[in-house]
Parts: sequence; C-alpha cells; structure tokens
Amino acid sequence: MEDSSEEFDVVVVGGGIMGSCTAYELAKRELKVLLLEQFDLLHHRGSSHGESRTIRVTYPEEYYAALVLQAWRLWEEAESEIGYRVLTRTPHLDIGPAGNKSLQAVIAGCRSNSIPHRVLDSTQIGDHFSGLFHLPESWIGVYNEQGGVIRATKALSMFQTLALKRGAVLRDHMEVKEIKKDELRGGISLSMANGEKIWGKKCVVTIGAWTKELVKTVRGTVLPIQPLHTTICYWRIKEGMEECFSAGGGFPTFASYGDPYIYGTPSLEFPGLIKVAVHGGYPCDPDRRTWATDMDCVKRSICPWIEGRFAGGVKSTEPVVIQSCMYSMTPDEDFVIDFLGGELGKEVVLAGGFSGHGFKMAPVVGRILADLAAGGEAPGFDLRYFRLGRFEENPKGNPKEHEDQVGAQLPP
Repeated sequence: MEDSSEEFDVVVVGGGIMGSCTAYELAKRELKVLLLEQFDLLHHRGSSHGESRTIRVTYPEEYYAALVLQAWRLWEEAESEIGYRVLTRTPHLDIGPAGNKSLQAVIAGCRSNSIPHRVLDSTQIGDHFSGLFHLPESWIGVYNEQGGVIRATKALSMFQTLALKRGAVLRDHMEVKEIKKDELRGGISLSMANGEKIWGKKCVVTIGAWTKELVKTVRGTVLPIQPLHTTICYWRIKEGMEECFSAGGGFPTFASYGDPYIYGTPSLEFPGLIKVAVHGGYPCDPDRRTWATDMDCVKRSICPWIEGRFAGGVKSTEPVVIQSCMYSMTPDEDFVIDFLGGELGKEVVLAGGFSGHGFKMAPVVGRILADLAAGGEAPGFDLRYFRLGRFEENPKGNPKEHEDQVGAQLPP
C-alpha cells in the first residue's frame, strides 16, 4: 500500500496504560497524535487490563516514591476532567521482618520524602486492624494513609477517552513491524503488518511484553526484558466479616516483604472476595501463552501466607477467582525510559520493563514520555535509573532483595 496521506507530530505505539497516558499528554499540548494498538482497544492480552491495581507512595526506592506523589495528583486531575472516579482511597500497610532491608528502606524513604507514616510492631498492627492481621512478633508494619485501588480497565478507558476528546486519533488492529528513519522527509516511517505505512515527526514505543522483540527487529539490540505470565487470585471472606475486609471498612492495600513477596487489596471489585497475589510469574512468549495456572505452586506460595496472616477471616482454601496478566520484567525491576538511539537517535522514545509495579505511575510516565518526544528532554525528572545503557554496563542488573523469587513462583 502507499504511504498514508496523514502525517502526525507523534505516533505512539502501544495502547496500554502507558501509551494511552502518553497520547493524552501529547494531545493536551495540541499536537497531532496517533495512538496505535496491535489488538483491540481494552484487550486482555497484555498488562493494562483487569479489575484493580494498587497505588502506594511507600517504596524502598526514593525515586519511585517521588514519581508516585506526582502521579497521584495527575490521577486526580484526570478524574476531574472525565467526571468519574477510577481510584478508591484506602490506607496502605507494608509489613515484613523488622530486619528486612527493603522494608527499612521504605521507612527511610518515607522520612526523606516527608511522607506521613507510622511504624507499628506486630501487636499494634493487630490492635489497629481489629485482629485481622496475625503477624510474627519479629515483624513490623509501616502504616500510611495514602494508598488506594485503581480500577485498571476503567482507568485505561478514561485516558483513551480523554485523548480522543483532546483530538488524538486511536486505531486498533495496527501491528507495527518496522520503524525506521525517513531519509527523504525526515522523521519516522512505520510499517504495519497490513502493509500500511505511517509517518510521524517523532515516535514513542511502549508495548509491554512485546518490547524485546520489536527492539530486536528495529535496532538489533536484545534487551533483558522478560515477559512473565502472572496469576491474580481472589479469596472468599468468611460470612459476617465482609465489611471488615472492605475498602469502606478501612482495610488497607498491603505489601508483605520477604519470601514470598505478597501484595493485596481490600474487598472492592468482587463482593465478599479479597485479592491476594504473589509478585512474580513464569517466563512466557506473549504470543504463545498457555494461560495455565499451576495451582500446586499457588497453594505452596500463597495459601500458607494467608493461613498464617488471615487465619480468622478468609474462608476458602483455594482462590475462587483467577485472572491472568503479564509482567515485562527487567533484571533490576527498574523501568526503561530512554531514547532508542542507534540510527533512530532521539526520534524514537522507548518505555518498557515496568516489572509489575508501573501502572500506578502511568500518568507521570506519560508526561515524561510526552516531554521527551515533544522537546527532547524531561525537565524536573531524574531518569538516570531508567536509561538503556545500564544493561550494557551490567547485563544482569542490580536485583532487588526479593528478585530471586520473581519468575520462580509459578513455574510452567
């Protein structure tokens, strides 16, 4: 087919939460923006769908805490513009052994970022939450009021709608096969699987689990970004205790540091059920997933944790709802936000490897990517932790304390 007659200031490849937030930010600047999605809009094959994601400002890494604080304001601004909520506020609780390095880093990060918090011992946690949490004496908790639950698919739809309202063009079933510099006109030429070609002055690529393959095709570089199939589990609450575990009842989002690394949300999206899952998964090919759940591994990793922590409140011995999702995991679990480089120089911005914890920061990541595409820099943001060059310097990355079990919780 001939080149499209349409030309765009920025073409955003990938209609997940990062790409949709980027398209919205670019459209706010009155740029001509095209958002391309290889599957249906709001599909369930990637990392941006589902009932919920947590949001918290407590992080072992100070640079993430700073990003979440900015993202929170942008979530609220988007809600105000669209006219409905996608974020439900809750407290947040980080728990684990008192000597856990990541948990101690959370406390240090709260202090350095002036985040209000309380450090509680196991008895105080039990008292505060009416005995719902049963923790070993050696464990502590970090309590913070600024947590919440994001309705994932609803949030994705919100940003796509806002991008459309601002003038962005959205097209699905548009798989990008090639990205190259246009030597005649300048800018970037994109070739689609259907034969169509599209031109843009700049391009942003943020395609989750498909990042590694496209970057290899476009630049010949193999990034250590591993797609993982992960399983989200919901467990039934005992009759009469549903309100105790609900968001309205004050139950928190939570993260449990250690082995395994567990996280969860209050009962919200499914009445009478609570979400408790493992941060991890097993390696997969995003185009050839089996979608299988290893229930033996779920029983080994999550069931003992639930029995030890929520013995009096959770009724089911196995999850009653299971959902599949994907991570795109880097060795150090830090994001990739950088120019693709090579022959494409600064014409193509790459974002990926969000490692199962990026959704909450999507609005601020979208702003950063829009800054990089539109102006070549992102003033006010320290992106040194996210640069591509770190993999060349240290291919194995700098694994976080709980990295050893990521990718090992649910073996095929």
